Amino acid sequence: MLSYFERVWACRYFWLSLVQIDLRARYRRSLLGVGWSLVRPAMFTLILCVVFHKLFRRMDVWSYAPYLLSGLTLWDFLTTATRQGCQCFFQAESYIRQHPSPLAIFPLRTALTETFHFSVALSVMMAFSIFLHGLVVVWAWWSLIPTFVLLVLLAWSLATLSGMMNVFFQDTQHLCDMAFQILFYATPIIYYASDLGTGRLGWLMTHCNPVVPFLELLREPLLHGRVASFNSFVVAGLLTMVLTTAAAGACARLQKQIIFHL
Repeated sequence: MLSYFERVWACRYFWLSLVQIDLRARYRRSLLGVGWSLVRPAMFTLILCVVFHKLFRRMDVWSYAPYLLSGLTLWDFLTTATRQGCQCFFQAESYIRQHPSPLAIFPLRTALTETFHFSVALSVMMAFSIFLHGLVVVWAWWSLIPTFVLLVLLAWSLATLSGMMNVFFQDTQHLCDMAFQILFYATPIIYYASDLGTGRLGWLMTHCNPVVPFLELLREPLLHGRVASFNSFVVAGLLTMVLTTAAAGACARLQKQIIFHL
C-alpha cells in the first residue's frame, strides 16, 4: 500500500492539473465564481431560520444559524464528493486507456475539488464564529487541522468506493441519492441532537450515525470554542482508517481489471 501511495504522489503534478481544470471549467464566465459554493447552504440556512423562527418562537436564530450552516456545509461536502465520485472513472476513461496511472488519482481529483469549496465555506464559518463570539474561540481551532485531514481522507475514500461500485453496478449513484436523502433526516443537521431525547431513537441517531462524530469535530471548536471529545476523534479516526484502507485496497486490486468494465 505504501508503494501505491508513492506512485500516487509521483503523479501529483498530473492530478493537481486536473483539479485546476475542474475549477476553471466550473466557474468559467461565472459572475459569482467561487461564491456559488456558498449560495446553496447559505440560502438553505436563511430559509430554515426564517421558517423555524416562525414555528418555534423561542428559537435563538443567532445560535441556530451557525449550527445549521456548519451541518449543511459538511453534509454538502461529503455527499457531493460521493456523488461526483460515482462518475470519476467514467470521466477519466480516456486517461485510463492511455496510461496505467494509479486509479486513486481520479477520485482524489474529485475529493480535492470539493475540498477547495469546503475550505472556502470553512473560512466563512470561522469569520462568522469570530463575529458572534469574538477571539475567545480561536484557541480551539488547532483541532480543526486533524479534522480537516480526516475529512479529506474520508471524501477521497467515499469517492473511490462509490466510483468503483458504480463501474461494476451503475445503479450505485441512484442508490446513493436515496440513501443520502434518508440519512439527511436521520442526522442532527437541521435539528439538535438533544431534541430526540434519551430514548432508543435518540441513541440510534446519535451513537449509530457515522456522520455525527465528524459534525462534533467541526461544531465544537467553531460554535463553542472548545475541542471536541477524545471519543469523537477516536470514532472518526477509526471510520476514516477503515474506509481509506478499503479504498486503497480496492484500487490496488482492481487496477488492471477496471478498464474492461468502462
